[in-house]
Amino acid sequence: MIHVSDKSQCCGCAACAQRCPKHCITMQLDEEGFPYPQVDADTCVDCKLCEKSCPMLAPKQGHEPSLVIAARNPSEAVRRESSSGGVFSMLAESIIKEEGVVFGARWSKDWNVEHSYTETIEGLEAFRSSKYVQSDMSDCFLKAEAFLKQGRKVLFSGTPCQIAGLKAFLRKDYENLLTVECVCHGVPSPGLWKKYLAEVSKGKEISSINHRDKRTGWRNYSVVVEFANGSVLSEHHDENPWTRAFIKNISLRPSCYKCAFKTFMSQADISLADLWGERKLMPGQSEDKGITLVIARSPKGKDAVNCIKSAKDLALTDVVPFNGAIAIPPREHPVRAEFMSRFQNGESFTKLVKSMTKDPLVLRMKIMISKLIK
Repeated sequence: MIHVSDKSQCCGCAACAQRCPKHCITMQLDEEGFPYPQVDADTCVDCKLCEKSCPMLAPKQGHEPSLVIAARNPSEAVRRESSSGGVFSMLAESIIKEEGVVFGARWSKDWNVEHSYTETIEGLEAFRSSKYVQSDMSDCFLKAEAFLKQGRKVLFSGTPCQIAGLKAFLRKDYENLLTVECVCHGVPSPGLWKKYLAEVSKGKEISSINHRDKRTGWRNYSVVVEFANGSVLSEHHDENPWTRAFIKNISLRPSCYKCAFKTFMSQADISLADLWGERKLMPGQSEDKGITLVIARSPKGKDAVNCIKSAKDLALTDVVPFNGAIAIPPREHPVRAEFMSRFQNGESFTKLVKSMTKDPLVLRMKIMISKLIK
């Protein structure tokens, strides 16, 4: 029987709940708003399939990087809609064209984040751009397994722990499975997200959300929430309370601070990330529209990136200093526990973030001067 005594040892991938033959495990939000497995002990037959499907209890050896490149989608429209260079869409389109299936994270009707799949190129649009909330996996592992057993090609994208969860759930290798992870800074709480949206919307109907709007640039992206009445909330990512809490590591899942799937423990075929530092790594080639860092980690992943043109070879040691999330877990904010406690007691999310993640005066002055110069 799966039992979570240390919350840093559960990534919330839901592999255990999906594998249970008696359906006696459900994912329930805890007081911080993160999903954890809850077991109906009366129904459980102690088959231990849940434990065997847990990526934290049964970790596997990861893939060492075999190819590191910088690339971008030739389509300006796709790059504009994507977090970085739009390479995910290139990989996904190649799978769709072979009558395959692509899994990814999208907004649900009530603006939570859910994992789902598409069999059309048009459906890929919903999976583009970052959603800084832990996604609801529902039964996606089961659906992916069904497609794989039918012999169809499947591209499954997600965070490193979700990819590890899928691998543990399947418990065998499938030649027709391509796993693509987004290099992950960490996942914020779905419960916090719901309450933050309620604060922001104040009852207004939301028509769209973009956590990485590039109209102000790829590096200086904004958070944009559009409402049905025509009003728009647009804030620089460092000034938006949600992304500020995310960047400052105060709203992340406990397991993120001890992530077991960084760098050489990644089980994905391909890792995708923003190529920060591109001005030094690729002088004269940056357009501030987004460039993707692509890391092939398996022979299958290396073959898959052949569809990418106009790529530049890089060394992993050159890119890690500009994007530490590739190799290092986030450091827990020193007042995270107090932040969560005060939020649970009903204090405003926005006010808490502004007061508890305030930068030192010297840093604030440097940021202000930098903005004035720009």
